[in-house]
Amino acid sequence: MGEYAHPEVLVSTQWVVDHANDPNVRIVESDEDVLLYDVGHAPTAIKIDWQTELQDQLIRDYVNKEKFEQLMSEKGIANDTTVVFYGDKNNWWACYAFWTFKVLGHEKCLIMNGGRQKWIEEKRPLTKDVPKYPKTNYKVSKTNESIRAFRDDVTKHIGSKKPLIDVRSPKEYTGELLHMEAYPQEGALRGGHIPGAKNVPWARAAKEDGTFKSSDELKAIYEQEQGLKPDDNVVAYCRIGERSSHTWFVLTYLLGYKNVRNYDGSWTEWGNLVRAPIEKP
Repeated sequence: MGEYAHPEVLVSTQWVVDHANDPNVRIVESDEDVLLYDVGHAPTAIKIDWQTELQDQLIRDYVNKEKFEQLMSEKGIANDTTVVFYGDKNNWWACYAFWTFKVLGHEKCLIMNGGRQKWIEEKRPLTKDVPKYPKTNYKVSKTNESIRAFRDDVTKHIGSKKPLIDVRSPKEYTGELLHMEAYPQEGALRGGHIPGAKNVPWARAAKEDGTFKSSDELKAIYEQEQGLKPDDNVVAYCRIGERSSHTWFVLTYLLGYKNVRNYDGSWTEWGNLVRAPIEKP
């Protein structure tokens, strides 16, 4: 993993085994299928539900500073705790949780390369035991919304012709599908894509075993095919910002791009906006 721009943010399954009982480390499972944790998870891992714990239950936004502080304190995570995320779907939701933690200012965040799939394929132990950790007194000192794009930012991005990456499936990009088949509740009134956006499905960045592709393979996808450069100002989006957080992670940490933002409003916002410009083939 030393070939990546920031190899320190990726750890192996063996690293997780070796640090499972480290008091300064918390292993966090975050899945698309929120029931998987109960079926069996890595020993000492805690669960964070992206929908009920990281998102506000009234307005469409992430939990505020006070609620995040309460969540971290109850999970036994301190300000200086190293949090290692893993999950299903090639770490799709683990990257989503990682990105959210970064927005809310947590410093020490890592990803277990390969996620839940690799852990199981290697026949690593699974348990149904839910660990209990001492409560902490977590405090958010600063947030970081420089990695988050809002709809007005996207409008400006279009006007300046800066790169937009649509990480959805090709059929979503063309407008043939208004939503992913499994998520009809997260569709939009209009299909298509944001003007000027290039389609690079998020899963292309992962190998069959769930680990990330090599630096050279990733450069071939994003730079040789799409013409991106490390100093570009890039906005990535998908449906609700979860798949695009995976691409944000790849561009920021594996390829070392300095200015990448995740538009978490994504197509469920843009495709429903009155007078928002849309492209279709």
